[in-house]
Amino acid sequence: MKIVIAGAGIGGLTAALSLHATGMTDISVLEAAREIQQVGVGINLPPHAVRELQELGLSAALAEVGLPTDELAYYDTQGTLIWAEERGLDAGYRWPQYSVHRGKLHQLLLDATRHRLGNHAVVTGQRVDAVEPSADHVRIRTTDTQTGLHSEQTAALLVGADGIRSAVRTALYGEKIRLATNGWTIYRGTTRTAPFLTGRSMVIVGDEHQRCVAYPIDAHTVNWLVVRPSVGGNAATVDLGNWNRPLSPDIIARYVENWTFEWLDIPAMVRASEAAYEYPMADIDPLPQWTFGRVTLLGDAAHAMYPFGSNGASQAILDARILAFELARHTDLDEALRAYESQRRPVVSAVQLANRSQVSDVMARVSAMARAQDHGNAAAELKKVEQTYKHLAGFDVETLNNRASWNAVRS
Repeated sequence: MKIVIAGAGIGGLTAALSLHATGMTDISVLEAAREIQQVGVGINLPPHAVRELQELGLSAALAEVGLPTDELAYYDTQGTLIWAEERGLDAGYRWPQYSVHRGKLHQLLLDATRHRLGNHAVVTGQRVDAVEPSADHVRIRTTDTQTGLHSEQTAALLVGADGIRSAVRTALYGEKIRLATNGWTIYRGTTRTAPFLTGRSMVIVGDEHQRCVAYPIDAHTVNWLVVRPSVGGNAATVDLGNWNRPLSPDIIARYVENWTFEWLDIPAMVRASEAAYEYPMADIDPLPQWTFGRVTLLGDAAHAMYPFGSNGASQAILDARILAFELARHTDLDEALRAYESQRRPVVSAVQLANRSQVSDVMARVSAMARAQDHGNAAAELKKVEQTYKHLAGFDVETLNNRASWNAVRS
Protein backbone atom coordinates (compact mmCIF):
# COMPACT_ATOMS: atom_id res chain seq x y z
CA MET A 1 0.00 0.00 0.00
CA LYS A 2 1.48 3.30 -1.08
CA ILE A 3 1.17 6.10 1.46
CA VAL A 4 2.18 9.69 0.73
CA ILE A 5 2.64 12.22 3.54
CA ALA A 6 2.51 15.91 2.66
CA GLY A 7 4.83 17.81 4.99
CA ALA A 8 8.13 16.83 6.60
CA GLY A 9 7.50 18.59 9.90
CA ILE A 10 7.34 16.99 13.33
CA GLY A 11 3.94 15.40 12.69
CA GLY A 12 4.71 14.19 9.18
CA LEU A 13 8.05 12.62 10.10
CA THR A 14 6.58 10.97 13.22
CA ALA A 15 3.85 9.54 10.99
CA ALA A 16 6.45 8.13 8.58
CA LEU A 17 8.41 6.54 11.44
CA SER A 18 5.24 5.16 13.04
CA LEU A 19 3.95 3.65 9.79
CA HIS A 20 7.34 2.10 9.11
CA ALA A 21 7.40 0.63 12.63
CA THR A 22 4.20 -1.28 11.84
CA GLY A 23 5.89 -2.96 8.86
CA MET A 24 4.77 -0.65 6.06
CA THR A 25 7.49 0.22 3.57
CA ASP A 26 5.97 2.11 0.62
CA ILE A 27 5.99 5.51 2.31
CA SER A 28 7.11 8.85 0.91
CA VAL A 29 7.18 12.28 2.51
CA LEU A 30 6.83 15.35 0.27
CA GLU A 31 8.25 18.61 1.55
CA ALA A 32 7.84 21.96 -0.20
CA ALA A 33 11.09 23.42 1.12
CA ARG A 34 14.18 22.75 -0.99
CA GLU A 35 16.28 22.32 2.14
CA ILE A 36 15.13 21.29 5.61
CA GLN A 37 16.91 23.50 8.12
CA GLN A 38 17.10 23.66 11.90
CA VAL A 39 14.82 26.66 12.40
CA GLY A 40 12.60 27.86 15.21
CA VAL A 41 13.11 28.20 18.93
CA GLY A 42 12.28 25.94 21.87
CA ILE A 43 9.32 23.67 22.44
CA ASN A 44 8.19 21.57 25.37
CA LEU A 45 7.43 17.85 25.07
CA PRO A 46 5.25 16.59 27.95
CA PRO A 47 5.40 12.91 28.94
CA HIS A 48 2.61 11.81 26.57
CA ALA A 49 4.64 12.98 23.57
CA VAL A 50 7.93 11.68 24.98
CA ARG A 51 6.38 8.25 25.51
CA GLU A 52 5.48 7.98 21.84
CA LEU A 53 8.92 9.04 20.64
CA GLN A 54 10.61 6.66 23.06
CA GLU A 55 8.40 3.81 21.84
CA LEU A 56 9.70 4.59 18.37
CA GLY A 57 13.20 3.83 19.68
CA LEU A 58 14.33 7.43 20.04
CA SER A 59 15.09 7.50 23.78
CA ALA A 60 18.84 8.02 23.51
CA ALA A 61 18.54 10.61 20.75
CA LEU A 62 15.95 12.59 22.75
CA ALA A 63 18.09 12.54 25.87
CA GLU A 64 20.98 13.91 23.83
CA VAL A 65 19.12 16.95 22.46
CA GLY A 66 16.57 17.63 25.22
CA LEU A 67 16.72 18.88 28.78
CA PRO A 68 14.33 17.29 31.32
CA THR A 69 11.85 19.75 32.81
CA ASP A 70 11.20 19.08 36.51
CA GLU A 71 9.00 22.02 37.55
CA LEU A 72 6.25 24.33 36.25
CA ALA A 73 5.80 27.51 38.31
CA TYR A 74 3.37 30.43 37.98
CA TYR A 75 4.37 33.89 39.23
CA ASP A 76 2.41 37.13 39.38
CA THR A 77 3.62 40.44 37.91
CA GLN A 78 5.54 41.21 41.12
CA GLY A 79 7.52 38.00 40.88
CA THR A 80 5.63 36.34 43.74
CA LEU A 81 5.07 32.61 43.41
CA ILE A 82 1.40 31.67 42.97
CA TRP A 83 1.72 27.91 42.48
CA ALA A 84 4.21 25.31 41.32
CA GLU A 85 4.11 21.61 40.56
CA GLU A 86 6.63 18.91 39.70
CA ARG A 87 6.80 17.70 36.13
CA GLY A 88 7.99 14.60 34.29
CA LEU A 89 9.59 11.80 36.31
CA ASP A 90 9.44 13.90 39.48
CA ALA A 91 5.65 14.06 39.12
CA GLY A 92 5.32 10.27 38.99
CA TYR A 93 5.26 9.76 35.22
CA ARG A 94 7.09 6.81 33.70
CA TRP A 95 8.46 9.18 31.07
CA PRO A 96 10.28 12.51 31.39
CA GLN A 97 9.19 15.89 30.10
CA TYR A 98 11.72 17.48 27.77
CA SER A 99 12.43 21.03 26.68
CA VAL A 100 14.24 21.06 23.34
CA HIS A 101 15.13 23.29 20.43
CA ARG A 102 12.52 22.67 17.74
CA GLY A 103 15.19 22.51 15.05
CA LYS A 104 17.13 19.82 16.90
CA LEU A 105 14.01 17.72 17.43
CA HIS A 106 13.12 18.15 13.76
CA GLN A 107 16.62 17.07 12.70
CA LEU A 108 16.44 14.05 14.99
CA LEU A 109 13.21 12.90 13.34
CA LEU A 110 14.53 13.62 9.84
CA ASP A 111 17.73 11.63 10.46
CA ALA A 112 15.77 8.70 11.87
CA THR A 113 13.35 8.72 8.91
CA ARG A 114 16.13 8.72 6.34
CA HIS A 115 18.07 6.05 8.22
CA ARG A 116 15.10 3.68 8.58
CA LEU A 117 13.15 4.34 5.39
CA GLY A 118 16.03 5.37 3.12
CA ASN A 119 17.21 8.75 1.85
CA HIS A 120 14.67 8.55 -0.97
CA ALA A 121 11.75 8.55 1.49
CA VAL A 122 11.85 12.33 2.07
CA VAL A 123 11.51 14.28 -1.18
CA THR A 124 12.21 18.00 -0.82
CA GLY A 125 11.16 20.79 -3.15
CA GLN A 126 7.78 19.18 -3.86
CA ARG A 127 4.74 21.31 -3.04
CA VAL A 128 1.32 19.66 -3.09
CA ASP A 129 -0.96 21.77 -5.28
CA ALA A 130 -4.04 19.68 -5.95
CA VAL A 131 -5.69 16.63 -4.42
CA GLU A 132 -8.42 14.45 -5.92
CA PRO A 133 -9.63 11.93 -3.34
CA SER A 134 -11.78 8.97 -4.32
CA ALA A 135 -13.14 5.84 -2.69
CA ASP A 136 -10.08 3.67 -3.32
CA HIS A 137 -7.17 6.01 -4.15
CA VAL A 138 -6.05 9.62 -4.28
CA ARG A 139 -4.47 11.56 -7.12
CA ILE A 140 -1.86 14.09 -6.03
CA ARG A 141 -0.45 16.90 -8.16
CA THR A 142 2.80 18.52 -7.06
CA THR A 143 5.02 21.33 -8.28
CA ASP A 144 8.81 21.31 -8.13
CA THR A 145 9.56 24.52 -6.22
CA GLN A 146 12.83 25.06 -8.09
CA THR A 147 11.90 24.25 -11.69
CA GLY A 148 8.15 24.92 -11.59
CA LEU A 149 7.49 21.58 -13.29
CA HIS A 150 4.28 19.73 -12.38
CA SER A 151 3.91 16.02 -11.76
CA GLU A 152 1.17 13.65 -10.66
CA GLN A 153 1.09 10.45 -8.69
CA THR A 154 -1.52 8.11 -7.27
CA ALA A 155 -1.50 6.63 -3.78
CA ALA A 156 -3.71 4.50 -1.59
CA LEU A 157 -3.62 7.22 1.08
CA LEU A 158 -2.51 10.84 1.40
CA VAL A 159 -1.83 12.22 4.88
CA GLY A 160 -1.99 16.00 4.97
CA ALA A 161 0.59 17.00 7.59
CA ASP A 162 1.57 20.22 5.87
CA GLY A 163 1.09 22.66 8.70
CA ILE A 164 -1.05 25.58 9.73
CA ARG A 165 -1.43 26.86 6.14
CA SER A 166 -2.09 23.39 4.75
CA ALA A 167 -2.48 23.06 0.99
CA VAL A 168 -4.14 19.68 1.51
CA ARG A 169 -6.74 21.18 3.85
CA THR A 170 -7.39 23.93 1.30
CA ALA A 171 -7.80 21.33 -1.42
CA LEU A 172 -10.45 19.61 0.69
CA TYR A 173 -12.25 22.66 2.08
CA GLY A 174 -11.45 25.42 -0.36
CA GLU A 175 -11.33 28.86 1.26
CA LYS A 176 -14.01 28.06 3.86
CA ILE A 177 -11.39 27.39 6.54
CA ARG A 178 -9.42 30.51 7.37
CA LEU A 179 -6.85 31.30 10.01
CA ALA A 180 -8.16 33.62 12.69
CA THR A 181 -6.45 35.61 15.42
CA ASN A 182 -7.53 36.77 18.84
CA GLY A 183 -5.54 39.99 18.52
CA TRP A 184 -2.59 38.79 20.60
CA THR A 185 1.02 38.37 19.50
CA ILE A 186 3.71 35.99 20.71
CA TYR A 187 7.31 37.23 20.74
CA ARG A 188 9.91 34.45 20.91
CA GLY A 189 13.62 34.00 21.22
CA THR A 190 16.46 32.09 22.88
CA THR A 191 19.25 33.51 25.01
CA ARG A 192 22.62 32.10 26.00
CA THR A 193 22.48 32.46 29.75
CA ALA A 194 22.59 30.46 32.95
CA PRO A 195 19.41 28.54 33.86
CA PHE A 196 17.36 29.82 36.82
CA LEU A 197 15.59 28.42 39.89
CA THR A 198 16.08 24.61 39.80
CA GLY A 199 17.97 24.80 36.51
CA ARG A 200 15.13 22.81 34.94
CA SER A 201 12.22 25.10 35.79
CA MET A 202 9.57 26.32 33.38
CA VAL A 203 7.97 29.57 34.57
CA ILE A 204 4.88 31.52 33.52
CA VAL A 205 4.98 35.12 34.76
CA GLY A 206 2.30 37.81 34.40
CA ASP A 207 -1.44 38.26 34.22
CA GLU A 208 -4.30 38.44 31.73
CA HIS A 209 -2.72 41.47 30.05
CA GLN A 210 0.78 40.14 29.41
CA ARG A 211 2.76 37.00 30.18
CA CYS A 212 6.29 35.70 29.83
CA VAL A 213 7.14 31.99 29.62
CA ALA A 214 10.74 30.89 30.04
CA TYR A 215 12.53 27.54 30.34
CA PRO A 216 16.02 26.20 29.60
CA ILE A 217 16.47 23.98 26.54
CA ASP A 218 20.06 23.05 27.37
CA ALA A 219 22.61 23.84 30.05
CA HIS A 220 23.42 27.24 28.55
CA THR A 221 20.27 28.37 26.67
CA VAL A 222 16.91 29.66 27.88
CA ASN A 223 13.92 29.74 25.56
CA TRP A 224 11.52 32.61 26.24
CA LEU A 225 8.29 34.00 24.89
CA VAL A 226 6.26 37.10 25.68
CA VAL A 227 2.52 37.12 24.98
CA ARG A 228 0.58 40.37 24.83
CA PRO A 229 -2.09 42.18 22.76
CA SER A 230 -0.81 43.16 19.33
CA VAL A 231 0.58 46.68 19.11
CA GLY A 232 -1.99 48.93 17.46
CA GLY A 233 -4.34 45.97 17.06
CA ASN A 234 -2.65 45.03 13.79
CA ALA A 235 -2.58 41.25 14.20
CA ALA A 236 -5.44 40.72 11.78
CA THR A 237 -3.61 42.49 8.96
CA VAL A 238 -0.33 40.57 9.04
CA ASP A 239 0.78 37.27 7.58
CA LEU A 240 -0.99 34.77 9.84
CA GLY A 241 0.75 31.45 10.25
CA ASN A 242 4.26 32.84 9.71
CA TRP A 243 6.46 31.95 12.69
CA ASN A 244 9.60 33.69 11.44
CA ARG A 245 8.96 37.44 11.33
CA PRO A 246 12.10 38.99 12.89
CA LEU A 247 11.90 41.79 15.44
CA SER A 248 14.53 43.56 17.52
CA PRO A 249 14.86 42.05 21.01
CA ASP A 250 15.19 45.60 22.39
CA ILE A 251 11.60 46.36 21.38
CA ILE A 252 10.31 43.29 23.21
CA ALA A 253 12.47 43.97 26.27
CA ARG A 254 10.72 47.31 26.74
CA TYR A 255 7.40 45.48 27.18
CA VAL A 256 8.77 43.64 30.23
CA GLU A 257 11.07 46.39 31.54
CA ASN A 258 9.77 46.17 35.11
CA TRP A 259 9.98 42.38 35.39
CA THR A 260 13.37 42.13 37.07
CA PHE A 261 13.28 39.60 39.88
CA GLU A 262 15.88 38.09 42.16
CA TRP A 263 15.56 34.73 40.45
CA LEU A 264 15.36 36.00 36.83
CA ASP A 265 16.04 39.32 35.07
CA ILE A 266 13.49 39.02 32.26
CA PRO A 267 14.29 42.25 30.34
CA ALA A 268 18.03 41.48 30.42
CA MET A 269 17.33 37.94 29.20
CA VAL A 270 15.20 39.19 26.30
CA ARG A 271 17.62 41.96 25.37
CA ALA A 272 20.56 39.49 25.27
CA SER A 273 18.87 37.31 22.64
CA GLU A 274 20.70 37.31 19.30
CA ALA A 275 17.40 37.15 17.38
CA ALA A 276 13.71 37.38 18.17
CA TYR A 277 10.51 36.73 16.23
CA GLU A 278 6.91 37.85 16.39
CA TYR A 279 3.97 35.60 15.67
CA PRO A 280 0.38 36.86 15.74
CA MET A 281 -1.54 34.10 17.47
CA ALA A 282 -3.59 32.09 15.00
CA ASP A 283 -5.75 29.00 14.99
CA ILE A 284 -8.67 27.51 13.11
CA ASP A 285 -12.10 26.49 14.31
CA PRO A 286 -12.43 22.76 15.01
CA LEU A 287 -13.03 20.99 11.71
CA PRO A 288 -16.20 18.94 11.21
CA GLN A 289 -14.30 16.30 9.22
CA TRP A 290 -10.67 15.23 8.72
CA THR A 291 -11.03 12.37 6.26
CA PHE A 292 -12.29 12.61 2.69
CA GLY A 293 -12.05 9.33 0.81
CA ARG A 294 -8.39 8.37 0.86
CA VAL A 295 -7.14 11.67 2.26
CA THR A 296 -6.85 12.50 5.95
CA LEU A 297 -5.35 15.35 7.97
CA LEU A 298 -2.88 15.39 10.85
CA GLY A 299 -1.28 17.97 13.14
CA ASP A 300 -1.72 21.69 12.48
CA ALA A 301 -3.36 20.91 9.13
CA ALA A 302 -6.18 19.28 11.10
CA HIS A 303 -6.24 21.36 14.27
CA ALA A 304 -4.04 24.45 14.31
CA MET A 305 -4.26 25.76 17.87
CA TYR A 306 -2.97 28.51 20.10
CA PRO A 307 0.37 27.45 21.61
CA PHE A 308 -0.70 26.96 25.19
CA GLY A 309 -0.28 23.88 27.33
CA SER A 310 2.78 22.69 25.37
CA ASN A 311 0.50 20.71 23.11
CA GLY A 312 0.79 21.78 19.46
CA ALA A 313 3.65 19.46 18.49
CA SER A 314 2.57 16.89 21.07
CA GLN A 315 -0.90 16.48 19.62
CA ALA A 316 0.60 16.07 16.14
CA ILE A 317 2.80 13.27 17.52
CA LEU A 318 -0.24 11.58 19.05
CA ASP A 319 -2.13 11.92 15.75
CA ALA A 320 0.71 10.19 13.93
CA ARG A 321 0.94 7.34 16.39
CA ILE A 322 -2.79 6.61 16.48
CA LEU A 323 -3.09 6.83 12.69
CA ALA A 324 -0.36 4.19 12.30
CA PHE A 325 -1.88 2.09 15.10
CA GLU A 326 -5.30 2.00 13.46
CA LEU A 327 -3.88 1.31 10.00
CA ALA A 328 -2.02 -1.66 11.47
CA ARG A 329 -5.06 -2.98 13.35
CA HIS A 330 -7.54 -2.83 10.47
CA THR A 331 -7.31 -4.68 7.19
CA ASP A 332 -9.91 -2.31 5.76
CA LEU A 333 -8.34 1.11 5.12
CA ASP A 334 -11.63 3.00 5.39
CA GLU A 335 -12.36 1.44 8.78
CA ALA A 336 -8.89 2.40 9.94
CA LEU A 337 -9.37 6.01 8.91
CA ARG A 338 -12.76 6.18 10.61
CA ALA A 339 -11.24 4.77 13.81
CA TYR A 340 -8.38 7.30 13.66
CA GLU A 341 -10.68 10.27 13.21
CA SER A 342 -13.23 9.11 15.80
CA GLN A 343 -10.46 8.86 18.40
CA ARG A 344 -8.57 12.02 17.62
CA ARG A 345 -10.92 14.68 16.25
CA PRO A 346 -13.21 15.09 19.31
CA VAL A 347 -10.25 15.10 21.70
CA VAL A 348 -8.16 17.62 19.79
CA SER A 349 -11.15 19.84 19.05
CA ALA A 350 -11.64 20.13 22.80
CA VAL A 351 -7.94 20.98 23.27
CA GLN A 352 -8.22 23.71 20.63
CA LEU A 353 -11.10 25.32 22.49
CA ALA A 354 -9.39 24.91 25.87
CA ASN A 355 -6.31 26.67 24.52
CA ARG A 356 -8.47 29.60 23.47
CA SER A 357 -9.89 29.92 26.99
CA GLN A 358 -6.41 29.79 28.53
CA VAL A 359 -5.50 33.03 26.76
CA SER A 360 -7.77 35.23 28.82
CA ASP A 361 -10.44 33.53 30.91
CA VAL A 362 -8.21 31.44 33.16
CA MET A 363 -5.50 34.05 33.64
CA ALA A 364 -8.09 36.76 34.33
CA ARG A 365 -9.55 34.75 37.22
CA VAL A 366 -6.16 33.80 38.64
CA SER A 367 -4.68 37.28 38.27
CA ALA A 368 -7.65 38.94 39.98
CA MET A 369 -7.08 36.68 42.98
CA ALA A 370 -3.33 37.39 42.97
CA ARG A 371 -3.90 41.16 42.86
CA ALA A 372 -6.19 40.78 45.86
CA GLN A 373 -3.36 38.90 47.64
CA ASP A 374 -5.52 35.78 47.60
CA HIS A 375 -2.70 33.55 46.42
CA GLY A 376 -4.18 30.49 48.10
CA ASN A 377 -7.32 30.47 45.97
CA ALA A 378 -5.28 31.47 42.92
CA ALA A 379 -3.09 28.42 43.46
CA ALA A 380 -6.13 26.18 43.86
CA GLU A 381 -7.60 27.51 40.62
CA LEU A 382 -4.38 26.90 38.69
CA LYS A 383 -4.05 23.39 40.10
CA LYS A 384 -7.61 22.56 39.08
CA VAL A 385 -7.14 24.00 35.57
CA GLU A 386 -3.86 22.15 35.04
CA GLN A 387 -5.33 18.83 36.17
CA THR A 388 -8.39 19.25 33.95
CA TYR A 389 -6.20 20.15 30.99
CA LYS A 390 -3.91 17.15 31.49
CA HIS A 391 -6.88 14.82 31.53
CA LEU A 392 -8.35 16.49 28.45
CA ALA A 393 -5.09 16.33 26.48
CA GLY A 394 -4.31 12.76 27.52
CA PHE A 395 -1.47 13.15 29.97
CA ASP A 396 -2.74 12.92 33.50
CA VAL A 397 -0.39 10.59 35.39
CA GLU A 398 -2.73 7.67 36.01
CA THR A 399 -4.16 7.54 32.49
CA LEU A 400 -0.83 7.84 30.73
CA ASN A 401 1.08 5.43 32.99
CA ASN A 402 -1.58 2.72 32.66
CA ARG A 403 -2.62 3.12 29.03
CA ALA A 404 -1.70 0.32 26.62
CA SER A 405 1.01 0.99 24.06
CA TRP A 406 0.14 2.20 20.58
CA ASN A 407 2.89 0.08 19.06
CA ALA A 408 1.36 -2.33 16.54
CA VAL A 409 2.44 -4.57 13.68
CA ARG A 410 0.39 -4.73 10.50
CA SER A 411 -1.20 -8.13 10.04
